[in-house]
Amino acid sequence: MTLLLDDVTLTYADGDGRLTALDAVGLEVPAGTLTAVVGPSGSGKSSLLAVAATLVTPDSGRVVVDGVDTGRLDRAGRAALRRDRVGIVFQQPNLLPSLTALEQLLVMAHLAGAAGAARSRARARALELLDAVGLAPQAGRRPHQLSGGQRQRVNIARALMNDPAVLLVDEPTSALDHERGAAVLDLLASLTRSRGTATVLVTHDRTHLDHADRLVTIRDGRAS
Repeated sequence: MTLLLDDVTLTYADGDGRLTALDAVGLEVPAGTLTAVVGPSGSGKSSLLAVAATLVTPDSGRVVVDGVDTGRLDRAGRAALRRDRVGIVFQQPNLLPSLTALEQLLVMAHLAGAAGAARSRARARALELLDAVGLAPQAGRRPHQLSGGQRQRVNIARALMNDPAVLLVDEPTSALDHERGAAVLDLLASLTRSRGTATVLVTHDRTHLDHADRLVTIRDGRAS
């Protein structure tokens, strides 16, 4: 099991009390499968992603990423795990305006410490990933020269740059029209299977979920 949330509870301070964001949530996502998480606004979807990404530590329960019990790691250990084993696709691509599509990916390799021969391998991997998302011809273009769907594809390729075991995707189609949104979700499903990632997709849109292996609904912090 590449991603496991076991009986996870997360609360936040709320005045004199506590607000329960996740209530004894369990989630198992095997490698090479895509789990779609749906639910109303404020139901706990974003909290689930934050916990799975080790950005937030739950009050109780276990979060296991690629066989590593993250509760046993210190802050530096969790940061290293996120860098090396977790890819995150944010709702907005947040691409650096001065960098080309290729350079957006190479930044990830630089952050991971690639140098020398590793830098050459990183360039080859970046070009291969851009080809996988259908953007090899646009490798030299900057964000303003790309469409919204193309920018989101760069965002996905960037998240895969360090070969993560777990891919966490937050509302990737919210700024796209129906056709481009469907294309992005088709791409995510294809990459999940071809690259063996454990993918969690948070979305409000139930119309493009034909390729999901499992659908999880969250309401009031409980998953079903």
